[in-house]
Amino acid sequence: MVIDSHTYCFKSANNSDGYKDKTEHLNWIQQANAEHHQPAIKISTRKHEENNGLSDKQNKLSSLPKVNFRVEVKTGRVLWDFNDEKFTKYYYPPNLLNLEFSPYSLISEMDYAGIDMALLHTNPSLGKSNEFQAECIKLFPDRLLSMASVDEWLIEDKTEQIIEKTIYSIKNLKLHAIKFNPLSYLKSHTPWNSGNFIYFWDEITKLGVPIFFTLGTGPNFDSQNKSNQNSLKGYFKELKILINWMNKYPDTKCTITHGFPWRILMDETKIQLPKELWEPFQNPLLNMEVCFPVRIGDIIDYPYKEIWPTMTELVNKIGPERLHFGTDMPFQNRFCTYSQSKKWLEYHYKNHTGISKHDLKMIMSGTTKKLLNIKS
Repeated sequence: MVIDSHTYCFKSANNSDGYKDKTEHLNWIQQANAEHHQPAIKISTRKHEENNGLSDKQNKLSSLPKVNFRVEVKTGRVLWDFNDEKFTKYYYPPNLLNLEFSPYSLISEMDYAGIDMALLHTNPSLGKSNEFQAECIKLFPDRLLSMASVDEWLIEDKTEQIIEKTIYSIKNLKLHAIKFNPLSYLKSHTPWNSGNFIYFWDEITKLGVPIFFTLGTGPNFDSQNKSNQNSLKGYFKELKILINWMNKYPDTKCTITHGFPWRILMDETKIQLPKELWEPFQNPLLNMEVCFPVRIGDIIDYPYKEIWPTMTELVNKIGPERLHFGTDMPFQNRFCTYSQSKKWLEYHYKNHTGISKHDLKMIMSGTTKKLLNIKS
């Protein structure tokens, strides 16, 4: 059995479900594109361009540059204008017609790649409707599970409203986990384990579902800052917040999505793992997603031999019973096929390192089954 613990389904980028209007959705998509490491491409030359006007230094939703950001339906990509030139960026993988990825598309990909079950994630640039997430799993109840979207940036000001929405999504819509991105930093620098967040967490942890944390580099993120050391310091601070959070809620199962921030840990193609990264894993209920291709597939090619030593370090220091396979499908299609996103691990890495069948089984499905209480 293979379970992909990190996939998405989403409606057209032109839809407004869960948003005030289509403009709000486009703003989220622009913000996501602006901060992402994928290069901007000038359409006229097809070359990468750093000076592209998509974001300002702060990259806040309230200060996004007015560049006629839009969706080009026929090519399935975003476009914007800057200095009388047209630009695009492949934050979304190519060939998504209307920038849509339906549950039917996901199931087809899963069948071809040999994926038995998948967990749907959420992101405000892709969609904010938990009703849609529930519709997806109702279509394929034996194949799909889903986490609930949380409007993290509203928790400080609309605490009760967000608590009610989250509880409804778990209890009434029957979603299986909670996704938490510290997107509250788009509005304030308040740590997400303080202030009104405490009341939010006090109520949400009572639901008994796992929390999936997508951690960044903190409130001082700068999309134009190329300093890995500054980014790493910010990430360490986020880990400290996570440690404090876990100390307050020691019985809650949780996980770090995507693994560590691999790009800022790289020296060319070699990954360095400082000791600070291991401290949170003193909590036996903290897990980690094994997800390399989508994050560094533009730097290292399949079958990712350069990361095999890092994978072994994760197995030795965290343990296979706390590591779970994930891909970020369909976004990993930017760099490799869906089949390759698992074959590098279950075939190439296995044959090279001799990892046991039991340990590989835990990574490919066992840990996710424990996290989500999957009985089959």
